[in-house]
Amino acid sequence: MKQLDRAGVDEAAFAALKDEIAAYVAGPAEGWAERIERERRVPPELWEDLRARGYLALAAPEEYGGRGVPFTRYLELMELFSMSHASIRMIVHVVNGTWRAMDRFATPEQRRRFVLPSIQGALKIAFTLTEPTAGTGADLRCSVVRDGDTYRLSGEKHLITFGTICDYWLLFARLAGTRGADGTLALLVDRNAPNATVEEMDESMGVRGTDHARLRFDETPVPVARRLGGEGQGLEIALGGFLVPSRISVAMSCVGLARRAHELAIAYAAQRETFGKKLEERQAIRFMIAENATDIEAARQLVFHAARRWEAGGGDAPMLSSMSKLQAVEMLTRVTDKALQIHGGIGFWQPNPIERVYRDARAQRFEEGTNEIQKTVIAREVLGGTRGRG
Repeated sequence: MKQLDRAGVDEAAFAALKDEIAAYVAGPAEGWAERIERERRVPPELWEDLRARGYLALAAPEEYGGRGVPFTRYLELMELFSMSHASIRMIVHVVNGTWRAMDRFATPEQRRRFVLPSIQGALKIAFTLTEPTAGTGADLRCSVVRDGDTYRLSGEKHLITFGTICDYWLLFARLAGTRGADGTLALLVDRNAPNATVEEMDESMGVRGTDHARLRFDETPVPVARRLGGEGQGLEIALGGFLVPSRISVAMSCVGLARRAHELAIAYAAQRETFGKKLEERQAIRFMIAENATDIEAARQLVFHAARRWEAGGGDAPMLSSMSKLQAVEMLTRVTDKALQIHGGIGFWQPNPIERVYRDARAQRFEEGTNEIQKTVIAREVLGGTRGRG
C-alpha cells in the first residue's frame, strides 16, 4: 500500500483496504467473536492474527513500520471494526492510539524501546489513568517520590484495559505533595515491577473477553529514565496525546456499532412476518428505521468534523471531541434500543447478534469519560468563551 498522508490518499489502495477489513469483519472476525463469547476471554492467537494483518499499525507512520493512514481516514476503518465484537474493536483502537501519546514526548531511546515495538506488536502497552478513589484528571492520587534515579510509586488504578496481559503500563501519577495538573507525570512501568499487585477484574456486562485490571503499587521502583516528557506534563500527555483523538475514535466506534444494530434490525424486519405482513411494511417499524438512519448519519458527520479539526490543530478540537462522543453515545443508546424493539422478544435471547450488540453498547457510556465528563468539558469551553461579553 502506498504512503497515505494528509496531502493525499491513494484512493484505490484505500478502497481495497476497506474492502479487506469489511470482509474480515464479516468472516474471520465472526469466528473470533463466537470463540470470545464462548470462552469469555480474548485468545492470544487473535492478537497475532491482527498483528500479522497489519491492523495494529494502521494509524502509525510508514517510517515507524505502520500503514500511514491519516486519522480522519483511519476512522472509516474504525467504523468497520466496530461492527465486529467489542473486544476486537478494543484491541485495534487501543494499539492504534497509545503510540501517539508516547511518541510526542519520547526520547530517541524511548522511541526505539517502546514506541516502535508497540506499533510492531512486539510490546503490549496499557493506558493506565483511571483510579477507584479519584476522577480521571487533575485529581490523580497515585503518587511518586523521587529517590535519586528512581521514582517510588504508590497508589491504585482500576478498569485498566489489557492491564494483566500487557508488558508495560503507560501510567499517570503525580509527585507526592502536589496538586492539580502541574504535579502530574507519565511513566512506563514494567508489568513485573516489584511491589505491584495485579488482579483481573470480574466479568462485565458487555465487551466480554477484554482484559481489565485492578492495580496496586506500594513504593514500586520505576527508573526516572522511563518518564515520558517532564514532571508536570503528565496530563498533557494523557489528554492531548491520547484522550482527545481517542474520544473521537470511540465516537466513531459508536457509529459503527449503531450501524451494525441498524443493519440487523433491517434484515430482521425484512424476513419477520406478523398478521400477514412483513415488519418492514408496518409504519411504526419504518419510522424507527428512518429515525435510526438519520441519527447514525448525524453522529458520523460530527465525528468527522471533530477529527478534521484535531488534525488541523484547532483549539476547539478538545470540545468537539467531547461533543462527538456525547452525541454518538446518546445516538447509540437510541438506535440499539429501537433495533432490539424491532426484533421483539427473540432479540433478548442469546445467541441472537442484537443481544450482544445491545450489551456492548452500554460500555461506550463510560469509555474515555462518562457523558457527564463530556458535558463538563463542553460547558467549560462554551461558558468560558462567553466571559467578558456585555
